[in-house]
Amino acid sequence: MWMPLSYLVLCDIANSCHKAKTFFGTCQTIYTVFSNSTKRWSVLLEYVDELTLKSLCATRWESHVESVKAIRSQLGKIKDALIKLANVCEDGKVCRDVESLINGELSSFDFVLSLVIWHEILYRINLVSKKLQSKDMLLDVAVKNLEGLVVYFEKIQG
Repeated sequence: MWMPLSYLVLCDIANSCHKAKTFFGTCQTIYTVFSNSTKRWSVLLEYVDELTLKSLCATRWESHVESVKAIRSQLGKIKDALIKLANVCEDGKVCRDVESLINGELSSFDFVLSLVIWHEILYRINLVSKKLQSKDMLLDVAVKNLEGLVVYFEKIQG
């Protein structure tokens, strides 16, 4: 399957930046804590009724935007579910992961800010990617879309 250049660049950026690796690792840990047990997933569903958590896939960057979107829009509810899970959890490793998420990453300004920034970046790249993959895409339109993405990155770079 064809992978747009913007995704390949984004993948390299994320894999070479410690903060990005930590951020996406935290997103994956949130998903893993709940998804590795139907009992824990039930706890999550008691609190989260909108977007479901998604696993991150290294070759499908659309999974990243969906994961970040779900966490960003329901962070308080996810934290409440983790607090309940901390009170009922019997697995020591899971309890440690839950406590780390509650008191560490999810309470960190860096993580919350990263949710906002990464969602915006991933959303914009995903929009362009979808347009580029359409069957009736014209070359000049594709170039304009990619140029618009470059302008966006230049603006946020400051």
